Amino acid sequence: MERLDTINIGEILRNSRESLGYTQEEIGEKLGLGRDAIIRIEKGTRKISVDEIRKFMDLYNLNIEDILFSKPIDKVDIKGIILAGGSGTRLYPITRGISKQLVPVYDKPMIYYSLSTLMLAGIKDILIITTKEDQDNFKKLLGNGSSFGINLEYAVQEKPNGLAEAFIIGEDFIKDKPCAMVLGDNIFYGSGLKNELIQASVNASNGYATIFGYEVKDPERFGIMELDNNNNVLSVEEKPEKPKSDYAITGLYFYPQGVSKYAKSLKPSKRNELEITTLNDIYLKQKKLKARLLNEGYSWFDTGTFDSLLEASNMVQAVENNRDKIICSPEIIAYNNKWITKRQLLERAEEMIKNNYGQKLKKHVENKED
Repeated sequence: MERLDTINIGEILRNSRESLGYTQEEIGEKLGLGRDAIIRIEKGTRKISVDEIRKFMDLYNLNIEDILFSKPIDKVDIKGIILAGGSGTRLYPITRGISKQLVPVYDKPMIYYSLSTLMLAGIKDILIITTKEDQDNFKKLLGNGSSFGINLEYAVQEKPNGLAEAFIIGEDFIKDKPCAMVLGDNIFYGSGLKNELIQASVNASNGYATIFGYEVKDPERFGIMELDNNNNVLSVEEKPEKPKSDYAITGLYFYPQGVSKYAKSLKPSKRNELEITTLNDIYLKQKKLKARLLNEGYSWFDTGTFDSLLEASNMVQAVENNRDKIICSPEIIAYNNKWITKRQLLERAEEMIKNNYGQKLKKHVENKED
């Protein structure tokens, strides 16, 4: 466990602000501190009172664990997987000609959102699992990841044999590292998300799995987590007829070293799939399963239907237009993480300068220089 006096609170607050797309001036106005005070707090050159810390925590949706246990981005040592296979039949006829994860969600392809989630967690080594037919299109879009300052590898899932199969397919890629997996059609956005992700990475490094819960109105459609009064996981169940809670298990999972071994031990379910819920139950029985709840201030979309795809696009459009900024952008996350240079970001922006995406990438650099 890290001591409080070793934690760079300023860095945690800066990461939280940048993940939300706020400028230092905007935060200064919201907290009544002014831009100069925010700059000095983030640099660690100004003392911060307990009352001010509480205000930051409320604004960024942080909790004390985020402050105590957060690790710098460059200390994260974890692999990532994006599962982008499947046939996408719920989006026919669109997905007869293109992978679901390449369909646009407002101003960027769907896979940009899952990619940005892993990058926001500080993960640079990522395996993208696709169908054989679609893999070339993913490679054409994303390449080897160098445009984002990351390393991308690719693998094929021959047919949808269950989410847990990803850790078998990726066994040689994962090796002896902890590993996070996000489903390619899941979109996460909200205040404090970066700190939630980094906390899950810390859990994985310490031998614990982490699942993310989101309250839904139709829990029988999802894998569900049952929690006690302290948000400890009591049970996990796949699409129950009588759900024990309204918290769906989202398509984002963090596991410690050795997850592939457990995945290989699973038996196919009645659906003839290797169920992720069964994998989670292994960690639960070992008392090594933690939950992070994405409550108010967060949005989660499983964009596998026409309605959810439209809802997600509308959300992104509203946030970006209101703030005049891009959200869930791999390029901006890479730049904020110092994985690519100013010149690289500007070159990327110039390739797309005829649309709002490219123009806002360029504007992001200009705002950073102010």
